Amino acid sequence: MTVKIKTQLSVMMFLEFFIWGGWFVTLGIYLPNTLGSTGSEIALAYSTQSWGAILAPFIIGLIADRYFNAERILGVLHLIGAALMYVMYQAVDFLGFFPFLLAYMIMYMSTLALVNSVSFNQMKDPAKEFSLVRVFGTVGWITAGLLISFFNWDSQEGITEGFLRNTFLMASVSSAILGVFSFTLPKTPPTADKSQKIKLADILGLDALALLKNRNFLIFFLASVLICIPLAFYYQHAGQFLGEIGVANPAGKMTIGQISEILFLLLLPFFFKRFGFKMTIVAAMLAWGVRYLMFAYGDTGELVFMLLTGIALHGVCYDFFFVSGQIYTDSKAGAKYKSAAQGLITLATYGVGMLIGFWIAGAITDAYLIEGGQHDWSTIWLYPSAFAFLVLLLFVILFKNEKIAYKS
Repeated sequence: MTVKIKTQLSVMMFLEFFIWGGWFVTLGIYLPNTLGSTGSEIALAYSTQSWGAILAPFIIGLIADRYFNAERILGVLHLIGAALMYVMYQAVDFLGFFPFLLAYMIMYMSTLALVNSVSFNQMKDPAKEFSLVRVFGTVGWITAGLLISFFNWDSQEGITEGFLRNTFLMASVSSAILGVFSFTLPKTPPTADKSQKIKLADILGLDALALLKNRNFLIFFLASVLICIPLAFYYQHAGQFLGEIGVANPAGKMTIGQISEILFLLLLPFFFKRFGFKMTIVAAMLAWGVRYLMFAYGDTGELVFMLLTGIALHGVCYDFFFVSGQIYTDSKAGAKYKSAAQGLITLATYGVGMLIGFWIAGAITDAYLIEGGQHDWSTIWLYPSAFAFLVLLLFVILFKNEKIAYKS
């Protein structure tokens, strides 16, 4: 891979996640404070990510893999996305906001697979080269959060004045830039044989359901779905929580989670090889439970370190569970079901698991609404904490330890 191509892929990855990080983190603050949305409506908004994850395989499987170059579809989707983001920037109520968000996320979740396809197509050894490109995505997400706080859009005054609306304008402009830039990316032609009949099972990865006959994989699969329920609380309400209790510049503070992602991704190979797959997953689940306890009992005074520690645990929660899970799935699937198995896990977690989680998080948050539009966050955070510890307990009891080789 030449320096020019590596630079192009790095810029693509930076912009891809800059766009997402530029509005997604503060959406939970924006909706109730600017559009007057309820917890259920916030849940509906965040569930568009899950619907996007469920429907994206159809766009990729029916169109991108068969008829058009990946970089061209990427460009078109981001140009349309730029227009949709601009409409959301102008929306004055949730009814005029939600349909465009749903359409946007169906397309955006498709672009996540496309940037990977463009990247892998240029790499001789993706296992070694991809991480060096993907890290720019995390840098893009962090940069977006820091810019929001730099412009004080997420300050108490900024939230009151509705300045978070500008995050959608920023995402719109960035999406337009990436849309145009995508047409300059290396050519990535379709890989599927057009003469072969399209099967729904192939698109959704349903062929990999045979793996569920293995007891250990079944336990891991169910744990993956269930752990996404407490994960949804973090994505949907962490920003809203920090903003509501008066933490200054929550978007900037939330980038601590992405910084920790980079750190723990580097530590993962050592931990995985030293303690094995089961203990790595246990550490991730434990971190989830502890994080929400930190949120429940931390405050903006002397205990603010608990809030920051809870955010910093994101690297353990996410990397140790999902990256290890991808490695485990790859080892159990073998060559025959490799792609199908990864697709099935993605559908089950980001699709079904988080869809359920977003709904539950919204319902619980609405149930603990108190006077003045505030929430009883101390009680709210105990729910995902208890649930994470319950999933952890069941996993420890039911999953039999097995040796899995670490593959980068």
